This record gives sequence, structure tokens and C-alpha cells, in this order.
Amino acid sequence: MYLLKPSKAGTYESNDIYFMLFPSDQETIIELDSVVYDTFGKHIIKLIKDILDEYKVENVHVKAIDKGALDFTIRARLLTALKRGGIDV
Repeated sequence: MYLLKPSKAGTYESNDIYFMLFPSDQETIIELDSVVYDTFGKHIIKLIKDILDEYKVENVHVKAIDKGALDFTIRARLLTALKRGGIDV
């Protein structure tokens, strides 16, 4: 599936994550800025990739700004952004 339009979800508040998704002509790119990057950066990126794979989303540019969100928050925000971008989740 391909993202139809740019979308966003989340906030910059503590314990949240802000996603910005953009359609792309290239392979999926994930940019992560996180206050806990050194400790959990690889896990967060893997979680984002797994969710995109679960919904078979391709060619999307993901920008995420994390403020210490837990896994269920990351999933909820990403699914919201995908839905707003035209993906049927």
C-alpha cells in the first residue's frame, strides 16, 4: 500500500511521539529524533518498520520526534498517521 497524502499525528508532549509521513518515490526512510535514542532508538525504529510491514506500507518517508513514548503509544500514533494519509488500517 502507498500513502496517498502527507499526514501527521501525535504531540511534542512528554511520553508521546509526533509522526510526520510523506509519500516517497524511494524506499521507506525512517528518521527518528528521540530523547531516549541511545537506549531505545534501535527498538523504536524496528517497531516502526514492523508496523509498516504489518500493513504492507511501502515507499514512505517517516519523520518521528519521540519524547519517551511507550510501544502502544507509538503504534497508536503511527496507525493514526497512516489512516490520515489514506491507508486503510
